[in-house]
Amino acid sequence: MVQEQTVLSITPLAAERAREILNRYNKPNAAIRVFIKSGGCSGYQYGMAVDERELEGDTTVEMHGVRLVVDRMSLPLLAGSEVDWVENLMGGGFSVNNPQATSSCGCGHSFRTDGAKVPNGEGGSCCSS
Repeated sequence: MVQEQTVLSITPLAAERAREILNRYNKPNAAIRVFIKSGGCSGYQYGMAVDERELEGDTTVEMHGVRLVVDRMSLPLLAGSEVDWVENLMGGGFSVNNPQATSSCGCGHSFRTDGAKVPNGEGGSCCSS
């Protein structure tokens, strides 16, 4: 297990919410997998899932009692990011503060990096998948 807090971090509030989710799924020993997928209006979308697996090439970070797992393809696009929990009028949810993102859509779930083209011509409407 690699422990590099500079790879990806999580705020104490987001870690608390993540632990609640893991306990609700009755998987307290699972990790939160943070990943990037193609799509959305800005080219890439953030994804998160409860995951009990560790795959070859995964990077694992443990902070505030929560394990975060990132696959090798997503890692370069997430390097230095911070997972946070934000509350707004629509409720609460996880948010990724990503220094790699040079632009993002209004909903904050989609982003683009410098010079990156929308993969395979995808995107177009905000938060499409």
